[in-house]
Amino acid sequence: MRLDIYQRPGTPGHPSYLAVPAERPIPEEATNTDWQCAARGLDIDDEADQLPDYEIGQLRRQLAEKGYAITALNGH
Repeated sequence: MRLDIYQRPGTPGHPSYLAVPAERPIPEEATNTDWQCAARGLDIDDEADQLPDYEIGQLRRQLAEKGYAITALNGH
């Protein structure tokens, strides 16, 4: 699968990340003017369930339920 990754400031030195299927807009409930593009068209294995570089877990479940995946609040 291909994802676009966005980031925004989080706690000092620890940004939050948002993964959206490539070329789709950020879903309305997740829109925020702070999101900045971090990567476009990132190729991810279709079976991947973690994006450790972006501290995103349960990738497939989040994408299926919400249409996007986001960094956990506790960073895991």
